[in-house]
Amino acid sequence: MAAFFNEFWQDVAGWLFLLEVVVTVATLMSVLHLKREPMSAIAWSLAVIMLPLVGPLLFLVFGYQSVARPIKRKRHRKTKYRSLATNLPPGAQQDAAAPTLDVPGRWEVLAKLAHHADGFPVTAGNRVELYHLGETAYAAMLAAIGAAKHHVHIEFFIFRPDETGRRFVAALTLAARRGVEVRFLYDSLGSHALSRRLFKALVAAGGKVNGFLPLLNPLYRFRVNLRNHRKILVVDGRVGFTGGLNIGDEYVGKVPRFGHWRDTHLRLEGPAVESLQRVFLEDWHFATDEAARGPKYYPDHVPHPRSSLVQIVHSGPDAEYKAIRETYFAGILRGRKRVWIASPYYVPDAGLRDALMLAGRSGVDVRLLCLFRPDHWVAYLAARYYWPELLAAGVKVYQYGRGMMHSKYVLVDGEWASVGSANLDNRSLLLNYEVNALIYDPKVIAEMEEQYLNDLEWSVRIDPDVFAKRPAVARLAENAARLLSPIL
Repeated sequence: MAAFFNEFWQDVAGWLFLLEVVVTVATLMSVLHLKREPMSAIAWSLAVIMLPLVGPLLFLVFGYQSVARPIKRKRHRKTKYRSLATNLPPGAQQDAAAPTLDVPGRWEVLAKLAHHADGFPVTAGNRVELYHLGETAYAAMLAAIGAAKHHVHIEFFIFRPDETGRRFVAALTLAARRGVEVRFLYDSLGSHALSRRLFKALVAAGGKVNGFLPLLNPLYRFRVNLRNHRKILVVDGRVGFTGGLNIGDEYVGKVPRFGHWRDTHLRLEGPAVESLQRVFLEDWHFATDEAARGPKYYPDHVPHPRSSLVQIVHSGPDAEYKAIRETYFAGILRGRKRVWIASPYYVPDAGLRDALMLAGRSGVDVRLLCLFRPDHWVAYLAARYYWPELLAAGVKVYQYGRGMMHSKYVLVDGEWASVGSANLDNRSLLLNYEVNALIYDPKVIAEMEEQYLNDLEWSVRIDPDVFAKRPAVARLAENAARLLSPIL
């Protein structure tokens, strides 16, 4: 009997070894096929080889970003929605030869890069209102929902079932009871704590609620990457909101762990809202198969007296062309006087790092405002690994000390700005669905620069000599964290 069990376990071990070899080889072939960046391919190959079975499992969950069933389906649905939505206004149609309006010649290349592929053109006649705190932004959003007449479209990465979340659900429910169409889209990972019970009254009133890429749906391979990180609110096709704020108590400073919350959000009126509308409706069509269309969703806009040129730029893993990444890259290289950046997470690719260092060495005033108290330690440590090269190039690095710094924007020479949901990291620029607003208005940008300087008063500037003397254990942790840069 002992000999039988001995032989049995030897057979099991042999089959497990064979399975490990097959899985490892198959995964390595997938890594080499899918990963174009050499460092990403090397990192994943080492993980697959050094972590038998575990490495392939990690790649299955985290590694796929461009060739995957949900991505192909998203791309197909985007094309299908555009063919169905025949009532899109001319400004929302794709026209590679569309004029860039009155964009100054120096920034015309930025407008073209953002409009390339399936992007949107620059629009004139917009009114832009900035919010630097969650409470003021929420008040404006709730007021817009309360005044809605035809529809409310809302899409967030994180939507908490806390006091703040319930305020928004209550406002949406009241709107639905007035006969307003309510469509609510949340990311299934970022808003994993949501329950259907929270939306019971809203659904009963006629509101529609759906999750984006459900985690437990095997059709999407339990995907934890490829998340919808966008933050969009569109009311009646006339008023739009976007930026860095999600919905939750922490965004109004009610969570002690984060303390004061610093963010940047904006309210739009004018033709730029059409672009935000289409981004939402394409995401909604993908998630629900409902193609909402018609002139009610794309009303005519009367140019605002305080006109601003605004261009909506969106990107995601379903597009080969990474529009937000390209506009960040080109914007940094266009800087001649100053490039001021706010991003809680700084783990960009080699090209963006080179652009920042080149600008710093060229004498441009390059500043990077980051976190002091991190909410994601791995991303924070990986960012610190890249700080020395920035400091050596003359880039000024600051850590915001008042609380949580969650703003995501780039300001160049007081003439061009990009503000939205995309951080300066690989996750935002390669793996997530994001949306930003490009602003070509010195008056609006002047307000953002004033707030940036105010933020620096609450910040600590990194001294290169002091930072170079940090403990060896900190360096080791940073080195380990940066190995995960391709997915951070």
